[in-house]
Amino acid sequence: MLLGIVGLNAWIPRHIGEVVDSLAKGSAAGVGANAPLEALLQSLAWLVVAALLIYFMRAGWRLFLFRAVYKLGVQLRTQLYQRLCLQTPSFYQNQRTGDLMAAATNDIDAIEMAAGEGALAGFDGVCNLVVMTAALTLAVDYRITLAIFAPMPIMAFLFWKISNKIHFASRESLDSFGRMNDQVLETLQGVRTVRALGLLDREKEEFRKRAQRTADASLSAQNWEAAYEPSVGTCLTIASVLSLGVGTWLVWQNQLTVGQLTSVGLYLGQMIWPMFALGWVLSLMQRGAAAWERLQPLLKEPVTVVDDGQQTQLPTPHITFNQVSFAYPQQTPSALNNVQLELLTGKSLAIVGPTGSGKSTLLKLLLRQWQPTLGEISWGDQALSAYQLKALRSQIAWVAQEPFLFSASVASNIGLAAPTASREQIIAAAKMAAVHDDIERLPQGYDTPVGERGVTLSGGQKQRVAIARALLTNAPLLLLDDALSAVDTETESQILRSLAAEANQRTVIVISHRLSSVVKADQIVVLRHGNIVEQGNHEQLVNLQGWYARQWQFQQLQASLDAEP
Repeated sequence: MLLGIVGLNAWIPRHIGEVVDSLAKGSAAGVGANAPLEALLQSLAWLVVAALLIYFMRAGWRLFLFRAVYKLGVQLRTQLYQRLCLQTPSFYQNQRTGDLMAAATNDIDAIEMAAGEGALAGFDGVCNLVVMTAALTLAVDYRITLAIFAPMPIMAFLFWKISNKIHFASRESLDSFGRMNDQVLETLQGVRTVRALGLLDREKEEFRKRAQRTADASLSAQNWEAAYEPSVGTCLTIASVLSLGVGTWLVWQNQLTVGQLTSVGLYLGQMIWPMFALGWVLSLMQRGAAAWERLQPLLKEPVTVVDDGQQTQLPTPHITFNQVSFAYPQQTPSALNNVQLELLTGKSLAIVGPTGSGKSTLLKLLLRQWQPTLGEISWGDQALSAYQLKALRSQIAWVAQEPFLFSASVASNIGLAAPTASREQIIAAAKMAAVHDDIERLPQGYDTPVGERGVTLSGGQKQRVAIARALLTNAPLLLLDDALSAVDTETESQILRSLAAEANQRTVIVISHRLSSVVKADQIVVLRHGNIVEQGNHEQLVNLQGWYARQWQFQQLQASLDAEP
């Protein structure tokens, strides 16, 4: 369709020139002198047909091109989203969320523009320029073609300088937008803290500065883009003067007809768009290239934990930590050192210890969010790496220290991992997590929206909703990472009784700073500085008179003092 458009655009000036020459001679082209009006009307009719064909073909090829461009945008966003979902915490420690969001929006928009408008204008402009140049050379005179292209080296040099400036300005504009995006996200997420500390004015001023820097960077890119049009206009004006001067001289020398000179003017008009298109294309391509430079590293970022396992079926949980050591990147000392543990099916394991002793790290390794530096973790008789990540994590119900709730209803958040669960099953899980009565008191009960990240619920309610979500699943391994820290002791006891009732159905690992939560555990491990320093059940550890015994006595004394009127 594009080639058809270019061919018709090249034919129209030549046809008009032939009509002018025929009229100048007193007869229409190809028709006898007795019917000039009929021939003229026929020539005009052909021009109308050509214009209609150009219209429909131009609309058609734009539709085809942009359909492909939008598919490209969907593909890039999908690839980026999938890559982000596979990344581990180490990736997000080195990335700003605002930049990642900007990559999925502004950067891909710029790539779409380069692939769409840029490809359209570039291909259309180049084809028109080549065909018009050939038509001028073959159908008119090569000397006029040389006159038109005489100032083009100047325009090429200006384009090169301007496009380099646009590339760096566009990169700075995209980076500034990412930084501004990041501040908006952080401020909204921590709006309560910002208000409580009286930082609203400071945050507003910081945002104003970032918004101004973003605007300045964008304006700098626009300023350089604005230089394209004068450059093209100046060069085209020089080309027009030279070509019409040469053409007039050739007419004066009877080496060119008036109709051919008319065609030269029309060809010059046809070449205005290709010249401007080149400038526009360079601008779009530089913006797209700057966006691609930011996006490509994210798409190529290697996944820290490789999902190359082949096993899709997992046996009942029998977990073994075999001399496992782990150190976070660029951190010393190690978070875990030579951990040797075994958890049998249907048993419960409690992990306690001071803050920073490696308790949560142990669970992250079990979830394969990180890979052990040394040693191996086994599930049954296979290493964790032998299982597909999807299969492994489907067998684990995990409640994190800071549970995450989505902007949906309470029922939707509880049933997140079990979308086919009935309302009765959701209510039963909520009762086990001791949150049913709290939910019933909400304005719409289980249909009450919890707001972004569960902002309408208290910390204890969010924890219990997350516990209910975990209990609703059929996962045979339950991980509770200090999941009872925000609930009172009475509610804690109620939840622990519910968990004890399921003791034979699930294997449970509990992390807690409150030792009353782990008294009934089959095995208790005390971690300090990444090392197992005590191990046994509650009675055995109390008799050891070590860290666990001292902490137990302290917490018991504190509980008795709190119980006094």
